[in-house]
Amino acid sequence: MITVLIVSCKTNKNAALNSDNSMSNLDWNGTYVGTTPCADCEGIKTVITLNNDLTFTKNTQYLGKSTDVSTENGSFSWNKAGNTVTLKTDTASNYYFVGEHTLTHLDLNGKKITGDLADKYILKQQGADPLKDMPWKLVELRGKAVENATKQPYLVFGSEDNRVSGNTSCNGFGGEYELLEGNRIKFSKMMHTMMACPNMSIENEFMQVLEMADNYTLVNGVLNLNKGRMATMAKFEIDYFVN
Repeated sequence: MITVLIVSCKTNKNAALNSDNSMSNLDWNGTYVGTTPCADCEGIKTVITLNNDLTFTKNTQYLGKSTDVSTENGSFSWNKAGNTVTLKTDTASNYYFVGEHTLTHLDLNGKKITGDLADKYILKQQGADPLKDMPWKLVELRGKAVENATKQPYLVFGSEDNRVSGNTSCNGFGGEYELLEGNRIKFSKMMHTMMACPNMSIENEFMQVLEMADNYTLVNGVLNLNKGRMATMAKFEIDYFVN
């Protein structure tokens, strides 16, 4: 007896689509940050948060032109291919291509922008590491709110070279940090610029904290620097527009 087995080789078009479907295959919900080109300013700092319920928040600041931050809220929808979202407000609709940990601003027709500045339209997703590459704004020093600073003090932990940098409230600073087991942390001696400002007390205290701190806690977007089991010496919150 001869048995003939016939195998169907039809392509599953839906499976092919799903393999390239950002909506289904990527962890797209979260916050994306970048600075896009601007015709009459240094750049448009943009922070977009996409939520699972298909709502969004978009914050923008025109660098070199204004310190004001504009906030828009609305809903968004996916295209049929599942790789592009349309952010809708009462006044406009904007298109973004959703990639792996990226959000790319598209033109008015929903097409990718080309040319020398194409890479400038890509926003990067935050939160791969909840501590690093985030702008941490100093909000409290030794239990007291930070007020009357010449500039907003902050720090950023680099993810690639273990560098830490920021502003003391007067001078820019930089150095190195090391993360150890048990949420322990160690800072090197910081180098900073030598400007004189009316209120140097915040700077002096901030630098002392970085010299003394030996552990940290990070809970619900709040970073605390501590010394042993003593009370928190410095408290920080994420602020994408601080620097």
